[in-house]
Amino acid sequence: MTERGTKDVISPIAVSDGAGVRLKRSIATERLDHLDPFFLFDNFGSERPDDYLAGFPMHPHRGIETITYMLDGSVAHRDSIGNSGVIGAGDVQWMTAGSGILHEEMPKAGPRRLDGFQIWVNLPRKLKMTRPRYQDVPSSKIPEVARADGARIRVVAGHVDGVNGAVKEIFADPTYLDVVLPAGKTFEQPVPRGQTALLYVFQGEVVVGGAAPSRGGQAIRAPHLVVLDDGDVVRVHAGAAPARFLLLSAQPLDEPFARWGPFVMNTQDEVRQALQELRDGTFIKP
Repeated sequence: MTERGTKDVISPIAVSDGAGVRLKRSIATERLDHLDPFFLFDNFGSERPDDYLAGFPMHPHRGIETITYMLDGSVAHRDSIGNSGVIGAGDVQWMTAGSGILHEEMPKAGPRRLDGFQIWVNLPRKLKMTRPRYQDVPSSKIPEVARADGARIRVVAGHVDGVNGAVKEIFADPTYLDVVLPAGKTFEQPVPRGQTALLYVFQGEVVVGGAAPSRGGQAIRAPHLVVLDDGDVVRVHAGAAPARFLLLSAQPLDEPFARWGPFVMNTQDEVRQALQELRDGTFIKP
C-alpha cells in the first residue's frame, strides 16, 4: 500500500468571526480557499470569555453540512425549525443545512476554557436543497478505540478496527477521527485512494510518513494543518512527547461551486437567489 505523504502544511491564521469570536482558521483563507469537499476548518479555543462570549448570533446556511466538535466548554444552539440544545465537552453536532436554515451558536463561560472545531463539508448539487436536519451526539455515544500501544482514537465518523463512528448517513461518507498518540508510538489508518485527506495537529509534534524526517517523513508541530498526498494509508509518529490530532477524509465532489459567506452553491445565480429569499422572508422552506 502507498503511504500518504505531506503535500502542504498550513499555518492557521488568527481571525474574528460571528459577533467577535477569536479563532484559528486553516481553510477558507487566501492561503487555502477549500479542499474539496471541505470548505472551512476553524479551531476555536481560549480561557478568556471575552474571546468567545459574543458567539455566533442567528445567521443562515445553505448547501453545506457543518460539524461542531467540542473538546471543552459548551455552546448553546437554536434554529429556525425548532431545534435547540447545548453541546459540551466531547460532544459533536452535525448539521445538514440543505435548503436553508437560520441558527445561532452561543458559547457559555467557564468553568475552564472553550475549545473545539467547526468544519464545513460541501453538499453535492442533487442534495443542495435537501431538508435540513441535525445529529446531536453526546460524548458518551462516541466510541473510543484503545489500541495495545496506548493510542486512543475517538471515532466521530468512519471506521477504525471494525468500530463504526457515531455519526452516520452522511453523503460524503467521511472519516473524522480524534487521535491521542503516546510518545514514541505510531498511528496507522487506511484511507481510500482518491479521497481528500487532511491532518490537524493541535497538541505536541508528529512526523507524517516515514519513521523519521531523515527517512522521508516531515515533522509537524501544533498547531498546523497537513494536506496529505493521495495514497492508501496514513502513518503518523509521535516523538518524545504525546501528540493529539484530527484525521479527516472524504470523497471530493468535483463539481463547480460558488461561495458567499454562509452559502456554498454551484452557481452565482443560486447564491443570488438565496440572498433574495432572505430579503423576501422566503428563505426557510416549509
